[in-house]
Amino acid sequence: MKKVAVIGAGLAGSEAAYKIANEGFNVDLYEMRPEKKTPAHKTEKFAELVCSNSLGGKEITTGAGLLKEEMKLLGSLIIPVAEEFSVPAGGALAVDREKFSQKITEILEKHPNIKVIRKEITKIPEEYDFVIIATGPLTSENLSKEIQKLTGAEYLYFYDAIAPTVDAETVDFSKGFWGDRYGKGEGDYFNCVLNEEEYEIFYNELMKGEQVPLKDFERAVFFEGCLPVEEIARRGKQTLLFGPMKPVGLIDPKTGKQPFAVVQLRKENREGTLLSMVGFQTKLKYPEQKRIFRLIPALKNATFVRLGSIHRNTFIQSQKVLKPTLQMKKNHKIFFAGQITGVEGYAASAATGILAGINVVRMLQGKEPVVPPETTMLGGLVRYITEPKDELQPMNPNFALLPDLDNKIKDKRKRKLLKAQRALKDMENFASEWKNK
Repeated sequence: MKKVAVIGAGLAGSEAAYKIANEGFNVDLYEMRPEKKTPAHKTEKFAELVCSNSLGGKEITTGAGLLKEEMKLLGSLIIPVAEEFSVPAGGALAVDREKFSQKITEILEKHPNIKVIRKEITKIPEEYDFVIIATGPLTSENLSKEIQKLTGAEYLYFYDAIAPTVDAETVDFSKGFWGDRYGKGEGDYFNCVLNEEEYEIFYNELMKGEQVPLKDFERAVFFEGCLPVEEIARRGKQTLLFGPMKPVGLIDPKTGKQPFAVVQLRKENREGTLLSMVGFQTKLKYPEQKRIFRLIPALKNATFVRLGSIHRNTFIQSQKVLKPTLQMKKNHKIFFAGQITGVEGYAASAATGILAGINVVRMLQGKEPVVPPETTMLGGLVRYITEPKDELQPMNPNFALLPDLDNKIKDKRKRKLLKAQRALKDMENFASEWKNK
């Protein structure tokens, strides 16, 4: 009997193991937690969300929204569970992270074809016929060195920053209002209001805030979509007003006017007792976070149940290492999946796990591995990370990855909708064909 190992029980590893097991094959799922912890994870549960609790937009006219619909067509584990434990977040799919990861863990641990092994893998196991490496951006140092030897390519580092979470009971709700930008949604965000003077004070202190120092051997390369708030502010005093503190599309019902600046809080759990600061990833030291963020009037007396932090994220140069099937070019029995491949975001990470699982199943059946059509969001992502380029930088799902329509459409939203409809049709065909071809 062929033996399969999936290393890492994050989003990608969970999807890969589930896909292989559901097709009737046995799989060993390795997870090093709690034997060995990471700088960001708090529990030993599978598919733990360590940054935001949002899996991105729900509408198919958003990159993440379209990708999630494609994942459903491929038999995703993650998306249905996320929908089961969703919390209000306007147009985004946000989850109660504890209930979400608990359910994923229970499903995988109880699956008859999955054997969960809690230990750190420091060398790629040779006794398996197929191995999927889905250890994510927080791959342990020992395994990182092993992967570097295996790939023969430069192993890059960048830093991901986590936004703080506050106790809702300690927020002064008289200093802001509930509402979604442009009136979309059902008022799932609380907007902490700042006037010009308050913003000036906040900005100046943010610029003086003491940050966590980087180690000498570490190179700070921030992914543009997850810049620490202080790094955004460093680009100019007005930058935050066009970024995480932008008031555009929001009207304060007390004044009937657009505020000068806002900080949005989003529910972290169903009960709404925990609120996260949207877009406020940070590498400020803990005491500085409390001092500076309490300059926001609504957070003057806030209790921070989780402060922001910075941790090392790692990814390989997939364009040099991987085929579009997510197999290694040098060893077709080894696959990579998840953020370690250079995709960015929860949905993208999980989706590559599904593809790796599909292709392991096909090879177990003696068939050739497959690649999703480039007209699909998953196909576009895979093409991006594996096509030739000098250097790979992490990429979120977005419509720029998809080829143009046959007919030119001026209206941007209509163009996205037509691309999305084409993608779902092509993915539906792909999903029905991959088992039979």
